[in-house]
Amino acid sequence: MGMSEKTDPRRGSRSVRPGTKSTIAAPLDPGFQPAALFTREYQHALRASGRGVPLVLGLERENGLLTRHETLVDPACDATTLRHVERMVKFLLWARGGWKLHIGGPKPIAEAIRKTYSLRGARAFDVRMMQIAYGRKFEVAATTPGKVPAAKDSEVSAGGFLKGCRIGFDLGASDYKVSAVIDGHPVFTRETPWDPKNQTHPDYIYHHLSSALHLAAANLPRVDAIGGSSAGIIVDNEIRVASLLRSIPKKHFATAASVFKRIAREWDVPLTVMNDGDVTALAGALSLGENGMLGLAMGSSEAVGYMDPEGRILGWLNELAFAPVDYNPDAPADEWSGDRGVGALYFSQQAVNKLLPAAKIKLPAKMGLPERLVEVQNLMAAGDERAAKIYQTIGVYLGHAVPHYLDFYQFGHMLVLGRVTTGEGGDIVISKAREVMESEFPDAAGRVAIHVPDEKTRRVGQAVAAASLPQLGKSRRQ
Repeated sequence: MGMSEKTDPRRGSRSVRPGTKSTIAAPLDPGFQPAALFTREYQHALRASGRGVPLVLGLERENGLLTRHETLVDPACDATTLRHVERMVKFLLWARGGWKLHIGGPKPIAEAIRKTYSLRGARAFDVRMMQIAYGRKFEVAATTPGKVPAAKDSEVSAGGFLKGCRIGFDLGASDYKVSAVIDGHPVFTRETPWDPKNQTHPDYIYHHLSSALHLAAANLPRVDAIGGSSAGIIVDNEIRVASLLRSIPKKHFATAASVFKRIAREWDVPLTVMNDGDVTALAGALSLGENGMLGLAMGSSEAVGYMDPEGRILGWLNELAFAPVDYNPDAPADEWSGDRGVGALYFSQQAVNKLLPAAKIKLPAKMGLPERLVEVQNLMAAGDERAAKIYQTIGVYLGHAVPHYLDFYQFGHMLVLGRVTTGEGGDIVISKAREVMESEFPDAAGRVAIHVPDEKTRRVGQAVAAASLPQLGKSRRQ
């Protein structure tokens, strides 16, 4: 690692360029440039030079809720600084969510971000998604650090209600899971493959989910409540943005997106659905009896959820599948957003698929991602070193992502689960991540304990945790 100094010819000032190479390389991804190393080197250089000036970012979302992030930047506003801030804004946008970005700091930074985060800018996808999620035109407001509004966060119930006969479900892109639970103990679980993201019929999810709920109900004396976990942005039991509905025609989107409200009316019991990442965090908190939890599920995509040290779920997006973790300009682009180096390609089945060519593993072109993962898992079970290198590489990614996440979240525990972590490969991922943290980020290694559930909980734990979301009471007709 190390910093190099460079003269910015546009401003005639000395600027710094962070080194981003780790001493522990990713075996199959030599170009990997960890965001955490970039940020730490950049901030270290600013402190050493004494040139840093305050930058305050405020993201405003529904009902006047607002989160703030404070840091230092180089007032020269060179290309490195602008990239640093743009990547930080991108991370915050998908971690917190919001329709209005307040930028308190140097005006050139605000102007550059306003241009980039517009419907004609490089981040038009992100702007459109935020506008859909919050129903407001996206804005960038330039101001001074002292005039960025004060933080205001919601405190959403974190679930953990175990009493009664409950059904929990978890909807992923390649499979869905359902559990029948009595007083916190699962008495039935079922996992079923499906393909919602390629379906155009608005009732596809409804019919599958309705069938699964009846199957689970057959194993209970009664149904007191239903809790759900789903990929995507969920607001008021309604899907606002989700890859599950990518192929639904616009004219039918409202019908498909209201599936949970339809289920609630039909079953006439308390029903609560949350983002699958938040349910992952809840699952970790329930199993460990600890708060300050970041849950990360490596499935068809990356799902992240957060419970703060006070045991609250704050209503943040936590859609880190779109948040950057690799600053390599040549990193593969995400097929949906078009951006490079984002989490979906580092902590998911997509990550495994991305690494197949470098591992020299050839699979049929028409084979789906879930089946490709199974093939890699079979190779791993047979002791194939090529498969082991895939998991080692993902472990290096994770070891650098944890300290990066610590820049934006307060947590002392991380629960890692999902299909990618199944079997011996998952053990390699965790072991390598811990090795990277202890070597590169000893402070983070001392602050965060990484946990993995047992094999069964890795696969169906979210559905069981989801069952604990609703609080029993009167029926919720919606």
